[in-house]
This record gives sequence, structure tokens and C-alpha cells, in this order.
Amino acid sequence: MRKILIIGAGKSTSVLIEYLLKKSEPEDLQIIIGDLEVENAQKLAGDHPRAKATQLDIFKREEREKAVQNADIVISMLPARFHIEVAKDCLAYGKNMVTASYISEEMQQLDDAVKDKGLVFMNEIGVDPGIDHMSAMQVIDRIREQGGKMLLFESFTGGLVAPESDTNLWNYKFTWNPRNVVVAGQGGVAKFLQEGKFKYIPYNRLFRRTEFLEVKDYGKFEVYANRNSLKYKSIYGLDEILTLYRGTIRRVGFSRAWNMFVQLGMTDDSYTMENSEAMSYRDFVNSFLPYSPTDSVELKFRHNLKIDQDDIMWDKLLELDIFNPDKKVGLKNATPAEILQKILTEKWSLSPEDKDMIVMYHKFGYEINGEQRQIDATMVNIGQDQTRTAMARTVGLPVAIAALKILNGTISTPGVQLPITKEVYDPILKELAENGITFREEEHSYLGYNPFGEVGN
Repeated sequence: MRKILIIGAGKSTSVLIEYLLKKSEPEDLQIIIGDLEVENAQKLAGDHPRAKATQLDIFKREEREKAVQNADIVISMLPARFHIEVAKDCLAYGKNMVTASYISEEMQQLDDAVKDKGLVFMNEIGVDPGIDHMSAMQVIDRIREQGGKMLLFESFTGGLVAPESDTNLWNYKFTWNPRNVVVAGQGGVAKFLQEGKFKYIPYNRLFRRTEFLEVKDYGKFEVYANRNSLKYKSIYGLDEILTLYRGTIRRVGFSRAWNMFVQLGMTDDSYTMENSEAMSYRDFVNSFLPYSPTDSVELKFRHNLKIDQDDIMWDKLLELDIFNPDKKVGLKNATPAEILQKILTEKWSLSPEDKDMIVMYHKFGYEINGEQRQIDATMVNIGQDQTRTAMARTVGLPVAIAALKILNGTISTPGVQLPITKEVYDPILKELAENGITFREEEHSYLGYNPFGEVGN
């Protein structure tokens, strides 16, 4: 019996484990689920005869090494910063490894040693990164094979709430790690390429420079720029491309409203606030506003950000109950971002009956036989319930499929890698399509279109 070790039993692992358990009889697999909280692992293992739940503390070296030694392949679903210790164990004991996270510098440094041992360390094989890589490279390679030259590549992804569960003025609920949403865009400048010109957006302008797009049957969305699109020139082999831009999808109006928090400093995670535990929500907001012996917090807020009383932005703020003097923050030594996250989680958590939605949109502009063409490819996936969410499906399925393909030798090129080769993307995308994760393509004349509506250079 071949053993697959899954480390981490969080929300994204439910569909991953479900897929592997369905394959366990014909593929002769035992699925070992290790988590610090063994109850989480037991819940996912259920009473399946080929599933085993075990308590696993990755900070206990002997415990971690023993678990890795006992496996034929390791799937790490830990937070990204913890993958490296598991990776070192996999290297030491000759085990292939799969993660859904971006390749860190530490992970990349293992590449030569991984190749020397003939191992596959597949990373970035979730949804974004993951399905975005595979679906993009499949089309880019197809264009190249037909003799086309790439002119433009834009790629957008968003974890959103499904239309039937969209019940607040922000048209948004947390469908993945709330912290990542609150601190999105910080720590650097958004960089991209537009008609051969390098463009930069600092954090304080990020949410006011948005592109709009339409997805058939799902309406209008907006996009704000991801931190560094330029690195995909080399990753995708697009060194000659004129426009290269990646972004995050939200419903129209979200970014303008979110920018209020950015401008006041509520998303800052670089310092802690004094006496945060006893602070009320109203106190928290007032901390970022000028002192006035007469004006209310509400009036100061509106005046400071120039928001009219009948502006929808104001209604969105009131909906969050952030001016409540009775609700306490209750967090010791908290940063502004941590406090904002707590406030938002109360209003933006999915209800038991809610469903989430993943939206992905690629634009490919290219020239072939003297004609300029454009392909728009869209993927929308809606969750089934709170266990089989769209996020769990689009992260878990690619990870599971990749692990089994590596175990069976279908994917065998060694090294620390991401899924951008045909050996990887062809079989995985084919099986994702069989599981309902598909792209709709439309082709038309190239629009030569500027993401932010800028004129000229």
C-alpha cells in the first residue's frame, strides 16, 4: 500500500482528501492526515478504512521526520513559511513533495539538490498560484505552436461570495484567510508593463487604479493590481511582451470603499496600539481622526475623507458597525490591521448556508499571419457547501491530482518547480475539466486596450 502524507488539515484540504480517498482503492493508497489538532484530521478522515488521522507537531523534529520517512509522497498544506522544514526532510529521505504555495527563496535554493536526487518538489499548484499558471501556459504555448507572437497577457483571480449569498453592501465576504485580505498590496509597489512602458502603483494609490471587466452570466467586476507582475516575463517566457499585468478581482465599488481604511491607516500591520484590549470600535476609528471638542467621530470621519452623508460609502461603513461605542476590540497589543480584521470578520464571515465563488479571467493578445487577435478565457466555480467550497475545490483538486500523477510517474521531471510545462498542465487540466473546473474561451480582434484607461504613454 502506497502512503500519502498530508500535513495540515485546514479548510482547503477537505476536497483534496475526498479526492484521494475516492482513488485509494484502485490506486492502493493509504491517506495519512497529520495535524497539530488531531480532531481536525479525524473529522476529515472519518471512518474510511484507508484514512488515518494522526497528531503531528511539525516543530518536533523527530515526530516530523518519522512521519516523512513513513510516506511515499508528502503534501504540505501548512502556512507557506513552514514548508521549508518539511522540504528539507523530504530531501533527506528521498520523498517527492507537493505544496500550493509560492516558491520561496529558501525552497528555490534546494533545486540543485532536489534534481540530484531525482525528486519532484511541485509548488504553486493550487488555484492562484496554480490553475492560473496551467491555464495561461496552455493557451500561450498553443499560440506559439501556431506561429503567433504574444503582445499582451493579463490575468485576474478573485475569491468572492456567490451571487445567491451576496447579502451586504460591500458585495464581499471572507472566503479565505482574512488576514491576507486586510494586508493585501502592502510591502511594496505594484509593478506591471503596459504597451512597452513600465508602470508603478504605490500602496496609497492601489485601490483607486482599477480596471473593469465583464464575465458572461456573472456581470461586472473590478481589478486592482497585484504586487509584481514583471516576474512573469521570465516565468512564462514572455520577454518580448508589451503588456503584462496581473490583478485581484472584486465586485465594482469594493476598492473605492476599501481605500477609506487605507487612507486612514487602519490596514497598517507595522505597530501595535496602546490599550487595544479595552478599546471600543468607536475608539479605534477615532484614533485615526483629528481631535475636536465638538465634532462627533462620524462627522470627523466624513469631513476627513470628504464623504457625503448620502454617499453609498457611508452606508457601507455604517453596515460594519465600526462606530459602536459598546463593542470592545478585546485584543492585546493589536496592530490596526488585526483590529480591522476582527471587526470585518464579524460582518463578512460566511453563514452556514452561504456559498463562495472563484472567478479567473485571462486576456491573451497576439499577432499571427499579420493579424492581431485576442483570446478571453474565463473560469467561474461556485462552492457546493461550507465543506466543498469553491476555494477548497480549486486549491485541493490540483494538489491531489498532481500528487497522484507524481506518485504514478506521469509527472517525473525533477526539481523545485511550478506547473508551467505540458507534462504537468495537460493531464491536470484535463482531469480538472472532468471535475467541472473549465474555462470558456472567446476569440476576437485584438483590442489593444489599456488596463487603467490611460492615454498615450
